[in-house]
Amino acid sequence: MYSSFVFPRQSLTPGIQPTLVSSHSMSRMNVNVNVNVLPIANVRYLFTSSPASYNTPFKNQDNPYAHTIPTILSSMEETSKKIHTPPRFRVLMFPWLAHGHISPFLELSKRLAKNNFQIYFCSTEVNLNFINKNKTLDEYFSDHSMELVLLDLPDMPELPRHNHTTKNLPLHLKSTLKIVFYMGKTNFQNILNTLKPDLLIYDVFQPWASELAALNHIPSVHFVTCGAVNMSFFYHCLKYGFSGFNETYPFPSIFMRDYEINRMAAIAQGSSTIEPQEAQLSPKCFELSSDIILVKSWRGIEGKYIDHLSLSCGKKVLALGPLHEPEDDTKEEENNSHIIKFLNTKDQSSVVYVSFGSEYFLSQEEREEMAYGLELSNAYFIWVIRFPVGNAITLEEALPEGFLERVKERGLVVNGWAPQVKILGHPSTGGFVSHCGWNSVIESIYYGVPLLALPMLYDQFINARLAVEIGVGIEILKDEDGQIKRDEVTKVINKVVVEKKEGELQREKARELTKKLREEGEGELLEAVEKLRLLCSKNK
Repeated sequence: MYSSFVFPRQSLTPGIQPTLVSSHSMSRMNVNVNVNVLPIANVRYLFTSSPASYNTPFKNQDNPYAHTIPTILSSMEETSKKIHTPPRFRVLMFPWLAHGHISPFLELSKRLAKNNFQIYFCSTEVNLNFINKNKTLDEYFSDHSMELVLLDLPDMPELPRHNHTTKNLPLHLKSTLKIVFYMGKTNFQNILNTLKPDLLIYDVFQPWASELAALNHIPSVHFVTCGAVNMSFFYHCLKYGFSGFNETYPFPSIFMRDYEINRMAAIAQGSSTIEPQEAQLSPKCFELSSDIILVKSWRGIEGKYIDHLSLSCGKKVLALGPLHEPEDDTKEEENNSHIIKFLNTKDQSSVVYVSFGSEYFLSQEEREEMAYGLELSNAYFIWVIRFPVGNAITLEEALPEGFLERVKERGLVVNGWAPQVKILGHPSTGGFVSHCGWNSVIESIYYGVPLLALPMLYDQFINARLAVEIGVGIEILKDEDGQIKRDEVTKVINKVVVEKKEGELQREKARELTKKLREEGEGELLEAVEKLRLLCSKNK
């Protein structure tokens, strides 16, 4: 478990401001505080950002140390062991509040920690609780190479604390979350002032974090988690305008359809009326980055787009590879064992897996078309359905009458969560009907599973075009209004998973890329590590 560490003012030496003290920094800091040693080993440490919290313990019912408020982050014994070792560079990781962003930031954090960086990972309470359950992080918490930092955000009636994440958040509250996130600027400034990191790595929606770091003479680097092709396309639109950008973009296989443009324009217009400009996507996140841009990508699939992005923003873009590790699903394994048993009884490449991620929720009409498309196909399937917070209904209510009974012999419908990596890695899985979030695209390539692309929002449209271009995907076409059609769903599933001829072409290409990706995928990671060390050392 991790524990909340806040700094009670009455325990500090009078006149000294609250200051974070940790094992690797005590020897470097000339701070006089009353030190209280916490005699607990292997505790995950958490610093809270809100000044109002200095006298209030962080509430966490699952945390046995939630009401402990020491003034230090490590024991004197650890300090004595480390005092003669060279200090690690201290990196503050600050992702956007979405699982699709947090996951790559965590994977990058692991790799930096293995290269002797001290990691501080900053997010909201609900996200840190989720991170805390990840068993793949135990070794990093036990040796304190990674520590968690709580960012307090203001509560709003329509967005209580447990909704300070995009996971299962209704779409109409996304702008509210961005506003609340931006309102946490002052608390983030407190974190910077207290931690005094050597480097900040920040995400796309918070260029303001880079500006705050600059005020403290801290270099910062932007980490792109959505792939280079989207940012390349985005920069092109800014340069040439949003009228006719399909025709002027130098790579014709990457484009947006009319209904996609209209959908994104409506979202952008709605957001711009309520979101502060600083909380919106803008070129500033690239312009403020120190020397380099990091991207979760691989030159084997995005080389020309990486180069185009670099040319557009005027900075070197380093591809870090897939940043993939098998997911930790130990707590869910028992609840989802029936899924693996289902796969174990099926022939190779005979099952289609259907999932639209944790942030898109199919409408009633979309669920019906998807259901009938699966039923009309002759494929076995696993379909994951999610509902937004506060709007959950039963599967019987959500799906056409009698559907579950009719397909029970060849389909599983899962409410909520499924072990996606295990499903994609299983030999019985022959296709992936996906919204084409970037992590899902990378995972499908990594495991050699063809994408049946059905993009819904944001970067997903461009990701789908990329999957088709590189030969690992087939798009399920919608009608001219952007609505899912059951006949198209059935047609593509049967082509890829049932008839298998066309699907085998995608599988062969995916397997080819998989082999290269696993061999070469993190080729630029070492260069990125050295660049980050250089940035940190310049600040000394």
